Parts: sequence; C-alpha cells; structure tokens
Amino acid sequence: MILAEIAQHIGAKQNVPQVDIKWLLTDSRSLSFPSESLFFAIKSKRNDGHRYIGELYRQQLRYFVVSDILAEFSDMTEAVFLLVDDTLQGLQQLAKAHRTAFEVPVIGITGSSGKTVVKEWLYQALHTYYRITRSPRSYNSQIGVPLSVWGMNEQTQLAIFEAGISQCGEMEKLQLIIEPTIGIFTNLGDAHQENFNSLRQKCAEKIKLFKNAEVIIYNSDNKVVEISIVQSGFKGKLFSWGKNESAVMQITNIAKHAKNAEAHVKYQHAEFDIEIPFSDEASIENALQCVAVLLYLKFEHGIISDKISQLEAVGMRLEMKEGIRNCLIINDSYNSDLNSLSIALDFLNQQSTTTQTNRTLILSDILQSGQSGTDLYATVSDLIRTKDIQRFVGIGAEISRHAEQFSFINNAFFADTDSFLKSPLLHELQNEVILLKGSRNFQFETISEKLELIAHETILEVNLNALVGNLNYFRSKLRPETKVMCMVKAFAYGSGAVEVARTLQHHRCDYLAVAVADEGAELRREGIRIPIAVMNPEQGSFGLIFDNNLEPEIYSFRLLKSFISAAEKQGITDYPIHLKIDSGMHRLGFEEADMENLVTILRNQQQVKIHSVFSHLAGADEQKFDGFTKQQVTVFQQCADKIKASFSHHIMRHILNSAGTERFPEYQFDMVRLGIGHYGISVLPEVNLQQVCTLKTIILQIKTINAGETVGYSRKGIVDKEKRIAILPIGYADGFDRKLSNGVGEVLINGKRAKVIGNVSMDLITVDITDIEAAEGDKVEIFGENLTISEVAGWLKTISYEILTSVSRRVKRVYFQE
Repeated sequence: MILAEIAQHIGAKQNVPQVDIKWLLTDSRSLSFPSESLFFAIKSKRNDGHRYIGELYRQQLRYFVVSDILAEFSDMTEAVFLLVDDTLQGLQQLAKAHRTAFEVPVIGITGSSGKTVVKEWLYQALHTYYRITRSPRSYNSQIGVPLSVWGMNEQTQLAIFEAGISQCGEMEKLQLIIEPTIGIFTNLGDAHQENFNSLRQKCAEKIKLFKNAEVIIYNSDNKVVEISIVQSGFKGKLFSWGKNESAVMQITNIAKHAKNAEAHVKYQHAEFDIEIPFSDEASIENALQCVAVLLYLKFEHGIISDKISQLEAVGMRLEMKEGIRNCLIINDSYNSDLNSLSIALDFLNQQSTTTQTNRTLILSDILQSGQSGTDLYATVSDLIRTKDIQRFVGIGAEISRHAEQFSFINNAFFADTDSFLKSPLLHELQNEVILLKGSRNFQFETISEKLELIAHETILEVNLNALVGNLNYFRSKLRPETKVMCMVKAFAYGSGAVEVARTLQHHRCDYLAVAVADEGAELRREGIRIPIAVMNPEQGSFGLIFDNNLEPEIYSFRLLKSFISAAEKQGITDYPIHLKIDSGMHRLGFEEADMENLVTILRNQQQVKIHSVFSHLAGADEQKFDGFTKQQVTVFQQCADKIKASFSHHIMRHILNSAGTERFPEYQFDMVRLGIGHYGISVLPEVNLQQVCTLKTIILQIKTINAGETVGYSRKGIVDKEKRIAILPIGYADGFDRKLSNGVGEVLINGKRAKVIGNVSMDLITVDITDIEAAEGDKVEIFGENLTISEVAGWLKTISYEILTSVSRRVKRVYFQE
C-alpha cells in the first residue's frame, strides 16, 4: 500500500512521499526491510515505541507512525513522521481498511484454547484447494491480529485468523479488523478469566467476533456457549455439532484407542466414520471442529475422512536443543512462509548473542506463497542479508533453481533432504546456531535427529513464552518506572541460566542476579550485556567480578573493606555495589545499628558507589507473617533513608521478592526481584501462572508381574495381585527423589496417574500401569501442566524451589518458543 494511502486511512495529515509499504513493524528488534517498512511507535503500560525510533533510524528505517513528536526527531532529517492520536488505533484502522479490499472467505476463530491448532489443521486440510493467508503462530492479540490481516494479498483465496482477548471491550476492535464470514468457537475454559466476572461474560465477549459472520460453528454440548450465542441475537446460520440429536452435525459415537480415535458422524441424513489420529479429548474436539468446517464448505465425506486421518501434530513452537560439535539446533517446521521465517530468524539472533557463534539457516522450498519463485527468493535473500546469516543451505528443487540469489553468502543447495543427509556438509557443521526451517513434506525432523546431541531420554522442557508471560504478569503489578531484577542463580532454578538470561534480556529485563561470580562470568561469555548482580561474592572472585563487570552484593564490613581494597589496587573508582540490609531475616546483611559506621566508610572512599540498597523478606508468602513483613519494611526504610540522605546520587531501593510483589505491591520502591514466580509458582490461590518447566521421560519397557513377586531393590515393591508395570529411565541421579518410592510418588501416562512401585533407583523407576492403556515408547510426565511442581513438593514435604533445582545437569534441557 502506498504511504499516502496509509496516511489517509489512519488520519495523518502530513504530506508524504509515494513509497510502497510492504511491512508493518511494531517491535524494533524485528526490522528486516527498512526501505519498505513502517514502524508504529506503540505505547504500553511499561514501554513506549518512541524510545526506539532513533535506533531504527540508524538502521535506515525512515517511516514512522507516532503519537508524540520528540525533540530528537529534528535531527532525523530524512524521516517521515505520521502523527496520530493513538498509534495502536492507527494500526488497527489500517488493518481494517486493508481487510475491506478483499472479498474472499475469512474464517475467524476464537475460544479459550485450541485456536492455533484448529487454524493449522484447517490449513493442512485446505491448502491444496486454496491459497491461504493465516495468522503467524499465535498472533491473536490487539497487535497480532492487525499484523496478520496485513498479510492478505491479491493471491489470497481464503484467510484464517484467530482472535484472543483478555478483557471486555477488546473483541469489538478485532471484529472490525477480521470481519469473518465463517466463525468458529473452539471451546470455553478458565484461561484469561481474571478480567471477567464469569465464564458467561467472557463467552458473550468472544461471540462479538461473529457479529457479521454468515455462520458460527460451535460445539453445542457446551450449554454456556450455545445459550450465549442465542442470547447474542446472531442473525446468521448456526452450525452446531455434538452428541445431541438436535445438532446439525451429530456425533453418535467416539471410540478411543491408544494412538487414535474413531468418530461416527451423522449429517443431513447421511452417516460416515472419521478416523482422528489422536486420542486426547482436546485433539478430538479440535478435529471435529475441522470436520464441521469442511462439511460447511461442501467437501465430500470421503475427502473429509481422508484429510482428517492425515492431520499432523502442530508443533506450535520453536524448539531449541543442544547439538553435536558444539552446535545449537533450533527446529521450526511449524510452517514455512515469509512471516514465520522472519520470526524464526529473530529468535535465532536472540540465541546467538556471541560474536564467536556462526548463524546458519537450512531452508526448504517455501510452498503456496502466491509469489513467483524469482520474487519470493529475492525477498528471502534480502531477509537473510539483514539478519546477518553466515551460512545458507537450500533444500528443494525450486529454491535450488534460484541459487544465484544467494551468491553473497556461503551457500549449498540440495535437491531433497536425503541428498543433504548424505553429503559431507552435514559433518562439517560446528560451533554454529542452526535454524531448521522446512515445509512438512521435507521431513526436516530427520535433519534434527542427525544434528541433535544424543542424550538421556529424560528431558526438561522449558517454555520460554511462559517465562515471558509470567514476567509480564508481575510487571502488571508495578508502576511503569519500577525496575525488575530477575534471578537466574542455581542454573536459573534448574532451567538453564544462559537460555533463560537471553530471553529475559531480549524482553528488556533491567537486571539479572546470580549467586556466585562464576555464574555471572558464564553469562558474560555468552553475550549477556545487561547488569548482573552477584548475591554471594567471595573474596577469591573479585578479579572475575571486575573483569566481567559484575555488581556485588555487599553485606558485611569485612567484605566491604576487602572489596574497596581490591578496587583500589586496580585503580578502579565508582564501582557499582548493592548494599544488603538485615531487616529481620537474620541471614546476611548490615543491621540498623551499623548505618552510621557504614555511611562513614562509604563517604571516605572513591572506589565503590552504591547502586542500590535492599533487603529480603522472610515470610511474604504467608499471611500469618504479615505483621512481621511490615515491620521488616519499616526497618529497611529507616536504614535506606539514612544511606540515601548521605549521598547526592540516586540510590535504588528494593525489598520485594515474587511473593512480596503479588501481596505487597505498595512496597515496590524502585525495583523488585523475581525468582520462583518466573517459573509458574504463585502464592495467590486465584492466580494460575504458566508452567515454565515440564519434566518428561518415556516408557522403556512393560512387564506383567505375578502375585507374590517383588519389584526393585530390597524387594520393597510387593505385588499382591497380577500387575502390569512400566520401567522409566529416570532416577534419583536425575532428581526424582528416593523418598517418592513405594507409592508416595506418581507420574502421568496418557492422562492417567501411575504410582511408583518399589524403590527409586539411581537411573530407573517402576510404576504401576495395570489400569492404564500404554505402550513402550509412550511419553510420561513427571511434573508439568497436569502434575504440578507444587504437588510433587507436597509429597516430599518441601518447597517448589527444591524440586526445580534438583533436576540434574545430565537431564537434557529443550527450550521452545511458541
């Protein structure tokens, strides 16, 4: 769209040049094509896009939508600023105008969960019949939806967009942008419930997406959804499905098996069977939503059965694993198009923070793009150039025909995946961050398997999106100016310090904190640039602290004098330190009586400079200690005030941990410190934070044991009747506590709980699966979404911290971003 036309749509009155804008940008870190991009400087509660305009201008971006004209803009003589009252509203107005240019079927999907899966399964089923534009990943927010709709172009024959909301008043805006012709309501649950009075209120808000749709497709077994649709006054068609005889598409029977399910469907006096290649309730419901859509689109029953039987699991995430020869593997075969490629390349750059690490992209043919091969791969070439990729591998006949587009980079091309796997290049990859980006039929999982470091079959999955979501939950409790210090000590509570720190840095955390200097030095070696505090500095580590620009916690006169002396010997002045006050916890820290002497010492030296004064709450998580918590805050304030009054520079104050941030936000001062809260543990019973870590393993072997026999060491697992047992490759050396032996602990297999039978061994446990349908190789959840860390901690009469930090280093960490 021409910039002048954009200005008209968003209500900007400036005279602008006649340039064609192809890319809309809201995240300054995602710039790819400066000459064809328009940046919307969106303001949020804690951030302001106007801050990053100078940085983008230096990267040759020239077109900006702003709500403020800053003084620094006068130096940007080549910039074009489109001034509007509200930049987010401007973005939405532009997307709305763009949508009106297309008269094609548009499927709008909402619901509490399943939106992305239904969207992707519809794409799998329909992409051979239509050229489809769809939301990248889970782009369903007030910002994500406009960016998704902007992707519609003259080749689009069908669009599929998802819409998510977290409070009333949001869906009307998304409805105007998407204007779906076909509506799908996936299901109704508790997700994002905190800003709604009831499920009924949330349901009514979501249904507003379908205001002008020709049809709504929904599961009529959920009466809240059905009643809400009727009460909404919807004037279009209702395509209900469910077990009820009154449903338009009746499901008369569902037979579940270990790996799949069969549904018997009755529709318009005809009956047919559908094989669904999944057996869990959520997948069955999502697949039946797709069946309903295909019936509405008048596909033949045989074609529908065939398409549904071929549905593949949706890998809604960028998955990161340790690779051979010091490589890091990022596997993203979720979809293959320009938008998802740009997102994946940003994630690659986020992970390759050191200059010593090369960036490699392995890319297959991009299918169903709607562009000519020449135009498509010219764009891919430009994208790679802007993302600083050092090596490029193209796999597929089409991309190979355009090899000349990639002559500027170290490159190689192969006709198919098998040819690449047989080539010497596979064995030459080393010290690289490798992004695998392939369409499904290229089977890039085989490349991932070859490059992945062979390791223990027990893994700890770390959901980086959940980590950021939890961070933002705590940020919502704070004033915009309050800083956040994130704890990444103890291997980031067992999750992996480097990867977690990279993610937190990318999402503009203000400070990191580690326990000892070695942990901080490792982060610096891996390219972490933001300030890092060392909570337990040892005298022998002062050199490491200075060399890596780490900031020590100073908690005693002996440590203070030693550190000043070490700084003086190196000629260092004004080195940042953080003073710890013992306000009542009685671990480390200066006491109130020490303040006068402490101030005297600090005023009579030049080697160190106080950056912050802080303390630690002893019982912020328990209501019975609230009186003591307030007493601690009083002591801390008195100490901090004495220190601040003695110096002219600003000194930050902080006392709140995760629990304190939730329960006592009035004491946030200048900064808060987040630890266990990052990982999904809240002290408020009504708050459901996202689980960041999931410990998984598999079933190695299944046996039938006769009555009277025993299982495991010391013959503790006594079998009183014939049982089926499963042996799992996890033991106390992996962090599965030996006290979980003999029925104390449980694991989750195919949605059902299995108790530990016998003693926990170093490397193995055995569980009772007598009443569970399971097979060797099936996945097992040790803790995660369904079997929580808090529950496991309860069995052991301990705290969640211990469960997380006990997961041993030999357990492979797999990081993913949805």
